[in-house]
Amino acid sequence: MNSLKGISQNVLAAVERFSHCPTPPHRTLLERNNRLSELTGMQVFLKHEQMQLTGSFKYRGALNCILSLSSTERAAGALTASSGNHGMACAMAAKAASVPLTVYVPENASALKLKKIGSLGATIKKVAGDCLNAETEARMEATKQGKTYISPYNNHSVMAGQGTIGVELLTQLPELDAVFIAVGGGGLIGGVGALLKAKRPDIKVIGCWPSNSPAMARCLEAGQIIQVDESPTLSDGTAGNVEDNAITFEVCQQVIDEKVLVTENEIRNQMLDMLKNEQLVVEGAAGVALAGAIKYGSALKGKNVAIILCGRNIAYETLFSIIT
Repeated sequence: MNSLKGISQNVLAAVERFSHCPTPPHRTLLERNNRLSELTGMQVFLKHEQMQLTGSFKYRGALNCILSLSSTERAAGALTASSGNHGMACAMAAKAASVPLTVYVPENASALKLKKIGSLGATIKKVAGDCLNAETEARMEATKQGKTYISPYNNHSVMAGQGTIGVELLTQLPELDAVFIAVGGGGLIGGVGALLKAKRPDIKVIGCWPSNSPAMARCLEAGQIIQVDESPTLSDGTAGNVEDNAITFEVCQQVIDEKVLVTENEIRNQMLDMLKNEQLVVEGAAGVALAGAIKYGSALKGKNVAIILCGRNIAYETLFSIIT
């Protein structure tokens, strides 16, 4: 059993590691949003993780994982698999800690994302097939080469790094009543939720999913990790099934109080509203959290709630299609 107190202690250890790092994560702004507060009747505060280094919260977990490596492990180097937020975050973290990193990517990964990862000093290895193939090969090679594999969520240090958002939330808004978080593999909501529940068990942790891609939600309903049929979604950052041995599953069982599923139109509308009204670009996963808050908000009238805007890395073509 993953102890929430133990995870919380790991989160605080991550905060300490970051304080000694020359390139720590940004302490991102928590800002009250008048428009959303009036719309929902809640006191809505936006946690601007889309302004984090590499454009998403992922840098926190990647950096904490790499800083947690022993000197021997650092010298051996690390491997990961991702052509998106996690890949970019690991590349920047590895560069900051002078750790050799190879990022395995699917053969159809976008040239722009590969350019970003490569510019941060990581070695890129293309793998035939999809993301699952890239991940499978990266794991096998890590074992074969005696290197550390950095999972985007199925790793205690990664989850603890993401949990440092919770430390900031409690400092920035001590009277916090609830938080809305988009859920994929569970690393973000697991880390943040564990910290909040350990410190303030009364805070509601509300998980948000696209109806097209509700893998962890369905696992929680089943009481075990299962394979879930999914459809394409704007929230590509949360898409995909949960690994069979995911450490985040039982943490999510303990910390998630409510579940909200939202449609693709609801996600699209919130991404567009953020662009039109706030002049902010957010990716689909952030749109999920926004849409979830609006859908659930009537139950939290007058309460202080935070919505984690988890990233801004959206393909230009996708953004253009939403606008037009």
